[in-house]
Amino acid sequence: MKDGVKRVLVIDDEASIRKLLRVSLEANSYHVDEATQAREGLSLVASLRPDLVLLDLGLPDMTGLEVLKEIRGWSQVPVIVLTVQDSDNDKINALDGGADDYITKPFSVPELLVRMRVALRHSQQAFSDKTDLVSGPVKVDLPGHTVTVEGEHVKLTATEFNILKVLMKHKGKVVTHRMLLNEVWGPQSVEHTHYLRVYVGALRKKLKLRDSTPEVIVTEAGVGYRLLDL
Repeated sequence: MKDGVKRVLVIDDEASIRKLLRVSLEANSYHVDEATQAREGLSLVASLRPDLVLLDLGLPDMTGLEVLKEIRGWSQVPVIVLTVQDSDNDKINALDGGADDYITKPFSVPELLVRMRVALRHSQQAFSDKTDLVSGPVKVDLPGHTVTVEGEHVKLTATEFNILKVLMKHKGKVVTHRMLLNEVWGPQSVEHTHYLRVYVGALRKKLKLRDSTPEVIVTEAGVGYRLLDL
């Protein structure tokens, strides 16, 4: 394989989807491998070490969530779920299970390519508490515990800072309500989504210095929040 070419493993039992993905991804300089069943897919993840996995939830021999759980037991390869199952619970279960993103079939190929680039970029960026995190106009200085927007200092409460830190850590990815609550308040608070509405609302206002300042936090209705990778 040529240097720099990213290897993508498609785990999907639907031939038409595999064909569409192969043609679309190879046209964009990806190398594509395929698996039609869960066990075959798990074996290929282990043997081929792909750069990214596209995973269907409805597989004949195991559920996609079971596959995801097994992968996450020993690998942090980016996984994007592609499925016809579009309920909020399906999305939450996949994201909480370790998926990097979730796209519902039928899907837009350009959107998929963007989501793949974000997932690949995120996997290559080692997160460190000694690193400044940046998204568009927002910069978080972790050691200094400070935030600037368009170069201007913005004062956040400790809770607002911790929420922003988690969103920055997973920049470009959906962070579910449960994930945010667990990381900021602890496992005893994972059902208290009203906490997030209040604090995220206040955080958005503080990050919006002026009308021209771009929004960086978007709501994924019923699921959680995504900090844009600007």
